[in-house]
Parts: sequence; C-alpha cells; structure tokens
Amino acid sequence: MMNKQIIVSLLMVLFFAGGCGLKSDVRVLKLGHSLDTKHSVHIAMEYMAKRVEELSDGKLKIDIYPSGVLGSERESLELLQLGSLDLTKVSAAALEGFVEEYKVFGLPYIFADQQHAFSVMDGPLGKEILSKGEKYWLQGLCFYDAGARSFYSSRPIRKPEDLSGLKMRVMPSITSFAMIRAMGGSPTPISWGELYTALQGKVVDGAENNPPSFYLSHHYEVCNYYTLNEHTRIPDVLLMSTHALKKLDDQEKEWLMQAVRESVTVQRKEWMKSEKEALESLEKEGVEIIIPDKQPFRDAVQSVYDLYEDNEELSALIERIKAAETNTEAAMDSSSVEPVNEEETKN
Repeated sequence: MMNKQIIVSLLMVLFFAGGCGLKSDVRVLKLGHSLDTKHSVHIAMEYMAKRVEELSDGKLKIDIYPSGVLGSERESLELLQLGSLDLTKVSAAALEGFVEEYKVFGLPYIFADQQHAFSVMDGPLGKEILSKGEKYWLQGLCFYDAGARSFYSSRPIRKPEDLSGLKMRVMPSITSFAMIRAMGGSPTPISWGELYTALQGKVVDGAENNPPSFYLSHHYEVCNYYTLNEHTRIPDVLLMSTHALKKLDDQEKEWLMQAVRESVTVQRKEWMKSEKEALESLEKEGVEIIIPDKQPFRDAVQSVYDLYEDNEELSALIERIKAAETNTEAAMDSSSVEPVNEEETKN
C-alpha cells in the first residue's frame, strides 16, 4: 500500500512538473514557408531566428518549417489570419487577393531599377504598404529581394513583337495577364509544379521568372533562350499574424524587428550571389542570354496601367512610387550627400 502511494505521488509530481515546463518563460514563434532550404530567403530567416535567440538570451525563439510542410502560400496566409501560424513568407503577388496595395508590385516597370525598388521598399512608402494588411490580420515586417522577372522560351525574344502568338505561363494575376496580352502573347496560368512538363509538351512556349528560379527549376533544359528584359520586380514579404504580434511585449517586438532588419541585409547578399551563380550556370548549360533594349518593352505595356486608372488609391500610390525614382536620382546626383556605409544602405 505504501509503495502504491509513493508511485502515485511521484506521478503527480512529474505531471505538475511537466505542466510547469509547458508554462516556461520561452516564447516560440512558428514560421512556415514554401521555399527550399538552400534559398536565400530561408538562409536569411535562419539567421533571423539565430539572432532573435541571441538578442533575447533564449527567451524568444523562431521555429522554421520550410518546403511547404505547413501548406501553400495561400494556406499559410489563411493560417496567419486564424492565428494558427505566427509568421510566413509569401510573394507579394500572393497577397494581391488579400491586400489591394500589393498589386502595384506586379505592374511592369513600376521600378526603374533595383536602386529605385529598394528605396521604395526600405522607405516610408514600403512601411506604409506593409501596414496595410493589419486590418486583415496580416502585418508586414519586411521585403526580401526576389530579383527581376524576365522571359524565357524555346524561341528567342529580342523585342515585344517576338511574343506574338506565344503561349506564356503567368501567375494567376490580372496584371500579369494584361502585360502578356499588351505584348501580343497569350497568357496561360499553370501551377509552378506542372510547368516543366507543360514546357516540355509545348502546352506553353515559355514563361517568366528570375535567374535562380529559372536555373533551379531546370526549365533551361526545354527553354534555350533567356531574355533579361526585367519587366517586374515582385518582392517576397515576411508577414506576422496580428494575433501573434499582440502577444509580444515591447521588448520582444524590439528583439524581433532588429533581427528582421539584419536578415534583410543577409538575404540581399545571398540573393546577389545566387543570381550571379545562376546566370553563369545557365551559360554553361548552353542557354543564350539575351540583353535587349528595354524601352520597347516599357512602351508596349503602358496600357496595363489603365487597369487602375479608376482606382484613386492605387493610382495615387503608383504616382508616389514613380516620384520616388526622381527623389532617388536626385539623392544620388547630389554632391552634398556624404558617402554612406554600404551595409547601412541595405537596411
């Protein structure tokens, strides 16, 4: 009888000890995304998780679930809205159906170049766009670089007219459809996972994406021409559920945002490296890299902007983004501006 009482007592102690363990002072955030672990964004988010733990002395941690194990981009966004997932990374294109302001990133040549894009994303305009999802329980934390998207095909594309009659795979986006049609092509939405087979079977003649995606997908095996016309710069977005954000105290938010800012710098360095390696590898594989005159492409897609001419808010946002290009050029040309540390310009 005595032995039985001792065993029961020990079990009760273990039970309550386990319960106390569950109520530890460590807060763990779950981050799910659909990218491979070799991708620059995943590498940057791993760095972010490490820095959060360092800054908080282990009081705040981030567990990362890559490769879509917690769901697709859309499913991850819905999980954030429900509060079942804390953080995710999606393409700005995936946010179009949730937050209207993200549609501007899909407009062709909305950014003159990389410098213009970074000046918007890192500045007040970028912060404003990131905050627009708050009312939908989706708080943007930062933009990650996803480079510029360009055309690849089984036939060379040197000018917009070369797209005439070509079936081009696009993301399921109204803006993408309008862009291809403006150049005379036939937009065809196909899932990324089915695209290789579709290209191989001539269901579509080509597609568009950034250099690392073109190379890592092995689409170069069926498309021998890559035209660096760089029509769009659609960034990736790191988002947090507002349900999770409200649970953090001010100190935890400070730790998190410092790690987020540092991860942007890491990601951009990794992206530049992966883009350079991809282009070099594509050339070794026999792909012809075409560097066209971009102006004819810019001229051909101006009608796409008509999609939003009746939308006062988006039209105003487009004009502010265009104005930021002028401000960027003025800042670069001004002799009164002192040199800035390279690392600081990337934050």
